[in-house]
Amino acid sequence: MAVAVDSLITPEINKPARYLGNELGAVHKPWESATIRWSLTYPEIYEVGASNLGHIILYNILNAQPRQLCDRAYLPAPDLAAKLRETETPLFAVESRRSLLEFDILGFSLSYELGATNILEMLDLAGIPLTWQERNSAEQNYPLIFAGGQTATSNPEPYADFFDFFALGDGEELLPEIGLVLEEGKNNGLSREALLLDLAQIPGVYVPQFYTMAAAGSVHPNRPDVPARILRRVADPMPEYSIGLVPYVQTVHDRLTLEVRRGCTRGCRFCQPGMLTRPARDVDPEQVVSTIEKGMRETGYNEFSLLSLSCSDYLALPAVGMEIKNRLKDENITLSLPSQRVDRFDENIANIVGGTRKSGLTFAPEAGTQRMRDIINKGLTNAELLKGVKTAFEQGWNKVKLYFMIGLPGETDADVLGIAETICWLRQECRLQGRRRLDFNLTISNFTPKPHTPFQWHSVSTAEFKRKQDLLRAEFRQMRGVKVNFTDVRISAMEDFVGRGDRRLAPVVKRAWELGAGMDSWWESLDQAFTAWTDAIAEAGLTWKYRQVEAGEWNLFQDEIQPSLAASALDAPLPWDHLDTGITKDWLKQDLNRALEAATVPDCSFEGCSHCGVCGIDFGHNVVVPPPEIPDFRGHFVPNSDRVQRYRVWFGKQGSLALLSHLDLLRLWDRVVRRANLPISFSGGFHPGPRISPASALALGATSSGEILDLELTQPIPPETFQSTLAQYLPQEIPLYRLEEVPLKAPSATQSLRAAEYQVSCSVADPDAAPCSQGQWQSWVDAVLAAEAIAFEKTTKSGKIRQINLREQLIELKLHFGADGIVLHYIGTWNNDGTQLRPEQVVWMIEQQGCPELQVHHIHRQRLILEESLQESLEESLV
Repeated sequence: MAVAVDSLITPEINKPARYLGNELGAVHKPWESATIRWSLTYPEIYEVGASNLGHIILYNILNAQPRQLCDRAYLPAPDLAAKLRETETPLFAVESRRSLLEFDILGFSLSYELGATNILEMLDLAGIPLTWQERNSAEQNYPLIFAGGQTATSNPEPYADFFDFFALGDGEELLPEIGLVLEEGKNNGLSREALLLDLAQIPGVYVPQFYTMAAAGSVHPNRPDVPARILRRVADPMPEYSIGLVPYVQTVHDRLTLEVRRGCTRGCRFCQPGMLTRPARDVDPEQVVSTIEKGMRETGYNEFSLLSLSCSDYLALPAVGMEIKNRLKDENITLSLPSQRVDRFDENIANIVGGTRKSGLTFAPEAGTQRMRDIINKGLTNAELLKGVKTAFEQGWNKVKLYFMIGLPGETDADVLGIAETICWLRQECRLQGRRRLDFNLTISNFTPKPHTPFQWHSVSTAEFKRKQDLLRAEFRQMRGVKVNFTDVRISAMEDFVGRGDRRLAPVVKRAWELGAGMDSWWESLDQAFTAWTDAIAEAGLTWKYRQVEAGEWNLFQDEIQPSLAASALDAPLPWDHLDTGITKDWLKQDLNRALEAATVPDCSFEGCSHCGVCGIDFGHNVVVPPPEIPDFRGHFVPNSDRVQRYRVWFGKQGSLALLSHLDLLRLWDRVVRRANLPISFSGGFHPGPRISPASALALGATSSGEILDLELTQPIPPETFQSTLAQYLPQEIPLYRLEEVPLKAPSATQSLRAAEYQVSCSVADPDAAPCSQGQWQSWVDAVLAAEAIAFEKTTKSGKIRQINLREQLIELKLHFGADGIVLHYIGTWNNDGTQLRPEQVVWMIEQQGCPELQVHHIHRQRLILEESLQESLEESLV
């Protein structure tokens, strides 16, 4: 029987704060106020989904629409998923705690070829039939299920059975349009089919049930009132919607992220995002600077990232980055950039990403020889590669991460070995007296052909990938200071098989999910995940097709391929031909032929037009902002370690925030202080941190009304101002009780800590046991108090077992009776050296006196007692 969601979100599950839905930036609209209720349903765990920029932007945009409500859901971790299944409780949205069945529409992000199994897992947990056919024939009115994202836009056909529709391309303008059609249809009482037919008229909406697959895999309308080809939607970046959702737990991208440029026109022939996001559109530099400055103030992050497919092609990057760095110079802020063009990396960019905490530096040469870089149209020379890496080394980086790819069309063994030769050459050229050598982290991936790219017709056998990997392993085996990661060839083959598949793959995806395949399974057990997929392929009778992929279906660069065969293969229909991405198929074929000749195509944002077909009314044109003048560099952050004033703060930890871990609570305090713009003092050292010192960690799940924190400031602030400012930025469930100024030379709260006062609510664990009288309870408490010693075995951090006397750590113990059981009220030793009488130990002492096994329901820390107030506390009677 289904249970209340709150009863499942307990300290017993891993990171319960993932599911609270009360982060800074969360929107809580009244359920009844909305006509259309969305759930953006991210098919990854919370740490991945909540930090995804597209997820944040669309969430903010939808909640800005009148009469629309948007909640969120994430793939639950295995422990919560097991609880949901065990109790038959449907998967829920984190803010409203409502079942996903109650929403009008669920939007999934489909960004990876193998990610659909996670979506099926979420639908199953929600109690929603997996296919549109089942949902259409059901008596119950299920939510509409749709997907967006790169994979959904490039080739949705392997997943067509699972979704009512797909949203192709950018969603910022498309999703509000969908919402308006849904609202009108709901008000008019339209049937599911009629509603989907209305949605199919929106450019960018693809409804698979209105289309049929031909024998060769191509897709065509099965009714006259839907478009033959579906247009990919294009929208300009909207930076103002990037500010929001500051999770309590640490996420994958634990920073403020802002998109500075959408689209890439470099024309790398293997790159699907570069083909699916054209034209390129720059964001106005002033808007970037003001949004970052505002976002850092509102979120309290200590790091931000400027995002683009090719961040260095945002010509305003040096000026924008320098201006932001100068404005936030005194706040210990770090800028991180994704993989960037090595040929544009110079001293200006080094200055904006460098500083006290250098972020990682990543470049993607992709190929080890100039010939291969010309074939893939990388537009990078050896001289440019050396200049960029050398600049990084001279600016203080001792390690650089590089991405390479093997299996590219036209690649020879000499090109493969050229990767190792390039690393040797770079290291030889990057030497400075008195400096350690330059080290490298290399990621060498296997080329996987992607739809809508010039290389979509080319593939490489698994055996060939393994051979080339072995060539490189032998070369790098003797090379010190180089760490090499290879992509597993089985993942590459499966991504190729699914990514270029047609509707016949839907049963494969479903069966792979039933056999336990999920995104996590690839990292937890490659063998198990691979077996699940291959077994699913075999059961669907498609092993022959997978073997074609595994063997390399055909290679245009092989001499034995006849021109007539190549031409017929290029003209064959493809499962994604009905999707209009703006780039014509003829242009892709022409560019493939240019690759055969190692001919390059200019970047049309900065040179001549490449005539790919994108620019026009439907998709717009490139928007390139001229680079502004770069401001003078005012220097890196220098931590202000002045200690002018120390405040000691007493606060509580209540309600759902009891499920916040100690480290997450520290992160919350750091962001609160930043948002409040308090002049916090920093520690010294290589990684300076704010002087925020809690007296003691609180166990996960316990509430408190007596936590203590020391904060040290570089400037004096009156206590009334300090308290009111802090209280303004703290969550309601972190109440601020009082503060006092403490001398700077006085011992810290941690050093002064001597005892703690707790309330422990518990009852007899066995529900069938006879009730205990109040006299019995009191006799057990009296026995504990009368004992001179109660020995307890404690395991140290080193694994050694030693005996301690718990009784000598117990200062006071009293008993109270409540409707649901008893409350143990005690004061115990609580020192910074680890001598701490914990609530579970007090319960254990009671049990040793003959009491039945107890079940603890709740732990509340009443207060922490410092040395100067310990005697006063002992003289008071416990309340």
